[in-house]
Amino acid sequence: MATRKKHSGKKRSTRKYGRAASKSVKSAMKRRKSGTLRRGKAGHGGKVKSRKQAIAIGLSEARKKGAKVPRKRK
Repeated sequence: MATRKKHSGKKRSTRKYGRAASKSVKSAMKRRKSGTLRRGKAGHGGKVKSRKQAIAIGLSEARKKGAKVPRKRK
């Protein structure tokens, strides 16, 4: 009679965000740090100072490019 190994409890999961999305967010963070990331259409708004806003802009750009990003929460 063979013995079975118990399941360790750790669930295998796929990536929630694609690698392209991570790259886009990283780029937005760099632009925020250098002071070139702007909000609003076509960059006419003011400079982005918030880290959260920079991440949101990066994810939004990734969505437009068609990268794997979960849907926006309502």
